[in-house]
Amino acid sequence: MLSKLTISNYALIDRLETDFSTGLTAITGETGSGKSIMLGALSLLRGVRADSRVVRKPAGKAVVEAVFAMPPRSLRPVIEEAGCDWNDEELILRREVSSTGRSRAFVNDSPVKLQTLQALSYSLIDIHSQHETMKLADSSSQLRIIDAMAGNRQLLEDYRALYSKYVGLRRRLDECRRDIARNRENREFMLFQLEQLDRLKPRRGELDELERLYDIYSDAGEIKEQLSAAYGLIDGYDRSAVSLLAEVRSALGRLDLSLFEKEDVDSPGLQQRIETLYIELRDIASTIGDYASGVEADPARLAKISGRMDSLYEAQKRFKVEDNDALVDFHESLRQKVGPETGSSEEVESLESEIRELAPKLKTKALELSASRASAANEFSELLTATAKPLGLPNLKFSVLMAKCKPSSDGVDCISFLCRFNKNQELQPLENVASGGEMSRLMLSMKEILSSRLHQPTVVFDEIDTGVSGEIADRMGRMMKSMSLSTQVIAITHLPQVASKGDHHFRVYKTDNEESTVTRLECLDEAGRRRELAQMLSGDHVDEAAMRNASSLLASSHKGQTDPNQDNTVKNINE
Repeated sequence: MLSKLTISNYALIDRLETDFSTGLTAITGETGSGKSIMLGALSLLRGVRADSRVVRKPAGKAVVEAVFAMPPRSLRPVIEEAGCDWNDEELILRREVSSTGRSRAFVNDSPVKLQTLQALSYSLIDIHSQHETMKLADSSSQLRIIDAMAGNRQLLEDYRALYSKYVGLRRRLDECRRDIARNRENREFMLFQLEQLDRLKPRRGELDELERLYDIYSDAGEIKEQLSAAYGLIDGYDRSAVSLLAEVRSALGRLDLSLFEKEDVDSPGLQQRIETLYIELRDIASTIGDYASGVEADPARLAKISGRMDSLYEAQKRFKVEDNDALVDFHESLRQKVGPETGSSEEVESLESEIRELAPKLKTKALELSASRASAANEFSELLTATAKPLGLPNLKFSVLMAKCKPSSDGVDCISFLCRFNKNQELQPLENVASGGEMSRLMLSMKEILSSRLHQPTVVFDEIDTGVSGEIADRMGRMMKSMSLSTQVIAITHLPQVASKGDHHFRVYKTDNEESTVTRLECLDEAGRRRELAQMLSGDHVDEAAMRNASSLLASSHKGQTDPNQDNTVKNINE
């Protein structure tokens, strides 16, 4: 149970430190006094989004700390997994919010992830606000209520494990089929590309040779003319370079050149140099002659060369390669890639086999889950009708409609709460016929029915009695009192009939100090309770009659109901 709550630097609260006890605790106060601020602070422990605006003094941080006495041992694995020490006597949850909006979570003074704090708080305390009452109309909330009634947590976990595996297998099967289809499409496209390149048959270095030949044949006449002229000048005419050099060689041959040449000179003699030049010049002439004889104007061949070049250029562009050699490389890579059809059908067959084996198990578990819900739904309908009727709903008829729906992680059941509040009405969905007050009474009845099944040590009601008064308010108070025998109940209320049932009574109020307005919380003694109840009964003018009515209300609410171990220590510390 919640044994201590400390709030500091939060909204209108400078520092508030409160001890709580077992049983029913009533919290009252005027509208705007700060009751909702306390609830908001407590909600921080349940993982709600931190807002920097709640930090009272930006220089510090807002801190909310709750101490739970004798925590359930079922939480020990969660706490130890988070790296925190376990304490059989108490569990401390704390959350800190800085002025920048950054928050930190702690369990037993050790830092933890916010999800860990959230999981623990949801197991320890149930905060029921008016917003939660509105969520009662939501089908998923209704399904959770029936599951809590059925106590089928393990069954639901087993089903979800099978469902998760089934969904994973189906997803993988779909991916495999898409991969096979995609690979088939890719292979067909690659085959198409390969067929084109096989017809083209590109060769490494081919385009360079074609470009050379194109340059020759596109200007063959001019090239042949210049080559022939060069040949004639070297060795084609009577006075060509070769004939003139021959005369030079002959003239020098008639001389004794040793007269001019030194014997120790390593370089060849002049006669030898002339001979070498003569031979080289004849060879050059022969080469030019060969060039000239190989050049003939051939328009057909030129057109063929041009067409082949165009085909190679177009292929480079189509297949997005840089040059002709890259085109050859791409052609070779396609030959390697295109083999047997890609995409293994073996994995598909294996997955299909697993799914066929798993599907009956999933269906069986879903049917078990549905059966447990159907049984719980009937029991819940009877209990809720019997519990809620005394709360001013004499003509209440309540039923749970179960229908089959598409399988999901919650099973194959769609839940809808049907009810009527008047004899002449047909059963209709709860959200269509219930007023706010009727919804609150139904929710309180549901909480009483489920409190023992949810195993939450503490339940907080935030004005669940809104919209009722008189005898109905008294009955709702007694219902909360009954719940408090097995669960710690904290009720924020405006009704004296409910507040009078509390084993402990706190008053929330605002006061001004030298700097600002702050929210305070005080534990009321017997006299304080009488005055608070009298003021709730009569307003600001509290007379003797109101005091007598308050005393009578307390007496009737607490006949023989005293708690000798009650600890009502409250500390309000100004900072």
